[in-house]
Amino acid sequence: MNNLGLIIKREFVTRIRKPSFIILTLLAPILMAAVLFLPTYLATLPGEEKVITVLDESILMDIRDHGNDEFRLRYLNPKDFDFETAKKIAEESGDYAFMHVPLSESGDPDFVARNVRIFRDGDLGISVENYLEGSLEKYIQKEKLKAEGVDPEILARTRTNVQLRVINTKDNTETENAALIKMGVGYVAAFAIYLFIFIYGSQVMRGVIEEKTNRIMELMVSSIKPFELMMGKIIGIGSLALIQFLVWIGLGALIFTIFSAVFIDPALSDPGMINSSGVSDQLAALEEVPTFKIYTSLMTIPWAKVIISFLFYFIGGYLLYGALFAAIGSAVDKESDSQQFMLPITIPLILSLLVIIRALDNPDGPIATWMSMIPLTSPLVMMARVPFDVEIWQLLLSMFILAASFIFCVWLAAKIYRVGILMYGKKPTFKELYRWTRYKN
Repeated sequence: MNNLGLIIKREFVTRIRKPSFIILTLLAPILMAAVLFLPTYLATLPGEEKVITVLDESILMDIRDHGNDEFRLRYLNPKDFDFETAKKIAEESGDYAFMHVPLSESGDPDFVARNVRIFRDGDLGISVENYLEGSLEKYIQKEKLKAEGVDPEILARTRTNVQLRVINTKDNTETENAALIKMGVGYVAAFAIYLFIFIYGSQVMRGVIEEKTNRIMELMVSSIKPFELMMGKIIGIGSLALIQFLVWIGLGALIFTIFSAVFIDPALSDPGMINSSGVSDQLAALEEVPTFKIYTSLMTIPWAKVIISFLFYFIGGYLLYGALFAAIGSAVDKESDSQQFMLPITIPLILSLLVIIRALDNPDGPIATWMSMIPLTSPLVMMARVPFDVEIWQLLLSMFILAASFIFCVWLAAKIYRVGILMYGKKPTFKELYRWTRYKN
């Protein structure tokens, strides 16, 4: 097995020294954080105020409603301005848009709803459209309630916001409903496995094709067994991905620790903030802060199980698919010829992405449960379920099936690999690949 160690070392060292690998390892967490938080930050930035001139001939809209932080509604009195004059004023003022609410002679609110017009030089922004439609719908609903003899103010006072208290039946304790946070963690973990199976599996395939095309493979197999050559390449490249993940987990844990120490722990440890009932006033205030709610939701996730499962399913999923990628690379001479064999591999992965959407909504459902047991889909689907604290027997059974399937796929891929690496100038078919698996030594 000394040859296997040498191959693993060669594949690992030659790739880890590349500047692209070092840059990606250090910058990827920053880029990922930017993708997650930059849109939220940009959404909070104050934008340019949009002035919308309104001519409400039905006197439907509330004159006290002047818009919000993004829009400002400027009402023109229909007794003083007609349609053409109001439209001209809006154009000369350079307003964002001009809205005309027509007069209904019969007092029919539905007539007004069908004939409201917006005038603007260009497309109307989605946020503006949603705001104006929502405002008009609210006012028209009030008019309909009045027509039916219902006081809108009484109806408004009867509206009640319900807050559900979630009781965990396992230990009979009240917990924060962290379903949304768990869905995010599960999706990110599953998508990361999907992404790196493709990235590093493709590297295995391209490496085999390159060495086969350069005829280096003929020299190597004279002193190294094909199985050792295949496994060395798979393990060596897979070690790079594992190091990247460990670095990213370490950086994530460091950021989380700093966030907890700076923003959360001082609030909980300040003795001056404890009131007579023994409850922290600052903690009570923090419970209304979104970042604190996210923190408490994250604390409900079984992180030890998530991290251990992530490492196992990444390694198991990569080795399973890496062996298949290596077999494909050995069977073809050019990367373009590999497309016909890639379809059976990519279909389970793409299917897994579709299933995890369902699994995140119903992690204990039959579809999610069965797909988390099938080895070709379990690395993604089970990883999406783990943050919801899946039953331990299901997790162990899924791991056992994946490990057994990996052993079988490596055995099958090795039989194809030992024949394919010395085959040139011919595009094999699935029938020929099956025939290669039946060749004797």
